[in-house]
Amino acid sequence: MKIIWMMIGKTDFEYVEKGVDEYLKRLKKYVPVELMVIPDVKTGAKPNADLLKEKEADAILPRIKDTDHVILLDERGKQYSSVGFAEWINEQINYSPANLVFIIGGAYGFSERVYQRAKSKMSLSSLTFSHQLVRVVFAEQLYRAFTIIKGESYHHE
Repeated sequence: MKIIWMMIGKTDFEYVEKGVDEYLKRLKKYVPVELMVIPDVKTGAKPNADLLKEKEADAILPRIKDTDHVILLDERGKQYSSVGFAEWINEQINYSPANLVFIIGGAYGFSERVYQRAKSKMSLSSLTFSHQLVRVVFAEQLYRAFTIIKGESYHHE
């Protein structure tokens, strides 16, 4: 099992890139992780949200294998506590050989085709974050989950 983390577009913020890099470096001691940055798609001068989501789907869906367990980071997804997320990750590790594919969409979310392919959705908060900032928050929570699974002292409860 491997964790594949897809996201639309590269970040324009150095602090986001540094934060993601730091947590991925830490995470790799627990699990193989592959980061896929899908290039931004263009729809012209005035963005059309539906067209943009469809073009992003065209870029996302061919990168997903039939056996992958796809989880969308989505504001309407299930919310977990850090311990609950760690328990969920641990179940996937123990009972499923599938790769876990977490996808952070673009600024307008996902097309219906991507929602249909996903096995589940998760939300990091009932607050709305930019799709840039979510990268660092998710990277930290993924790292935290593995430290909880391993019984390390990073998480305090």
